[in-house]
Amino acid sequence: MFDNQSILITGATGSFGKKALEILLAEYSPKRLVVFSRDELKQFEMRDQFSETKYKCMRYFIGDVRDAERLRRAFDGIDYVIHAAALKQVPAAEYNPIEAIKTNVHGAINVIDAAIDRGVKKVVALSTDKAANPVNLYGATKLCSDKLFVNANLYSGSHPTRFSVVRYGNVMGSRGSVIPFFQARKKSGVLPITDPRMTRFWITLEQGVRFVLKSFERMHGGELYVPKIPSMKITDLATAMAPECKQEIVGIRPGEKLHEIMITEDDARHTREFEDHYAILPEPIEGVVGHHPLEKQGAGCAEGFRFSSDSNKQWITGEELMGMLKTHKMVS
Repeated sequence: MFDNQSILITGATGSFGKKALEILLAEYSPKRLVVFSRDELKQFEMRDQFSETKYKCMRYFIGDVRDAERLRRAFDGIDYVIHAAALKQVPAAEYNPIEAIKTNVHGAINVIDAAIDRGVKKVVALSTDKAANPVNLYGATKLCSDKLFVNANLYSGSHPTRFSVVRYGNVMGSRGSVIPFFQARKKSGVLPITDPRMTRFWITLEQGVRFVLKSFERMHGGELYVPKIPSMKITDLATAMAPECKQEIVGIRPGEKLHEIMITEDDARHTREFEDHYAILPEPIEGVVGHHPLEKQGAGCAEGFRFSSDSNKQWITGEELMGMLKTHKMVS
């Protein structure tokens, strides 16, 4: 579906954007592939790998999702948008809350308005497990963003633009991941562990990108897609990465959860389960929203179901994770 189409990725100079470009250029023939980000240095560096000379479809736009007018100009002629731009660091968002709101919430509004005004066909916004029952500002801003994109399908009125959201857990090796942090701390002989009971969801960068691209095919508008991915204890990760290191318990940081959750018990009431993913459907609004096309597909979730990293049915061992990291060349 991406052949001869124009695709724009906000925040495209991040780890997700780089992998998305790699897959789109290798497996499709897009008409235009637009990198939209505010960091000119990262764009300059990205050109070494994805130059306009080698890839005639590549375009590089300097811009910020906070700038509504720049987005409207950038979205001209665009068919599909992946919204990956966000302020993601939890401590930074806590210390700079207004800045996080400007990017994660106001930026989402600007993307929605520009997409509708420019006739974009489909938009998929990236979410995070921290948006379910949020305990920090980053999670709260992403929950707000999720609600905006889900309900943008009503806001668009008679316009054809459709919006959906993808939510997944920790990405192996991405910026801010504990994996490169542990890798750097191995030399010290001590790995700091916040809590020995802590669990997390895990997904590779390539799995995350492919799930997002697949969501463009399956989306009708208003769904929040969640992949079925495995959990792992942080202590098992530390032992697998550095069995020779001592593990020092340092306590949970502000805004951090003991376990992550991607589907709450309340969301489960209107969630459909499929073979490799869940789809949280928009709640019906009397007189406005009727039945969703996926309502009769898949299977309903049991009463009290929650998709949480501690009660997950699928787990990954330290050895399995290390094998994946070596396959993707994240560790030696």
